[in-house]
Amino acid sequence: MESETCRPRLRIRIVFGDHEMFGPGKAELLERIDRCGSIAAAGREMGMSYKRAWELVGTLNAMFRAPLVESTRGGPGGGGAVLTEAGREIVELYRAFEREAAAAGAAQLDALRARLKQFAREG
Repeated sequence: MESETCRPRLRIRIVFGDHEMFGPGKAELLERIDRCGSIAAAGREMGMSYKRAWELVGTLNAMFRAPLVESTRGGPGGGGAVLTEAGREIVELYRAFEREAAAAGAAQLDALRARLKQFAREG
């Protein structure tokens, strides 16, 4: 049986206009914020600086009509961050798009994989 790591996969980045993009990294950051309840912790899990994680959240919140992440300041009780309903919707739409694109292009991905040198001798 073929391992999942050998199968080709898509990494889709959607470009809106000249500068606004949404792709797997931003989707993952949002998913981790949702799970961790913290922008800093989500960024750390991804090997990203605190500053970079906050910059990406600012970019995401500015990109869409409604903010995707709401944060509260730290302090004695600690701060935190939550994904808004809009944030959850954006992640769900993106992940559904990924799944549908992969399913629609499965035959082409397999044909491309079959032409790779490293898999040419495998049957």
